[in-house]
Amino acid sequence: MKKALYFLVLSLFFVSCKQTITNQDISKINGYWEIEKVLLKDGEKKDYKINETVDYFQVSNNKGFRKKVMPQLDGTYRTNDVVEEVSISSKDGSYFINYSTSYGKWQEEIIEIKDSTLVLKNKEEQEYYYKKYQGFSLK
Repeated sequence: MKKALYFLVLSLFFVSCKQTITNQDISKINGYWEIEKVLLKDGEKKDYKINETVDYFQVSNNKGFRKKVMPQLDGTYRTNDVVEEVSISSKDGSYFINYSTSYGKWQEEIIEIKDSTLVLKNKEEQEYYYKKYQGFSLK
């Protein structure tokens, strides 16, 4: 009985800590995002110290795209022709990014979105933690 009560309290704590996302928050996704870490379903954590690529999102009226870009030392970005179309949807108070390419379709839940942080969760229960990318230049 004690374990059940402990589990209930712990579950309520985690549910109450989840950010309430609004439609106005969605515009914060625009811009460059650098992955910091991934939390796997089993609790294992994978840290990313250096990233060769950065995700660039551009969304307006819940539609847009994501591209992988490679920051260069002169402050520019290299890119390829791969563009992932995105749309934002909501269901039962949760917001989702729906991705579509010629190779497939998938969805990630927006767990947290702030000016400088973004957390997404995929169907495998992996959580991706991003921080707003701060560019650099040797010019």
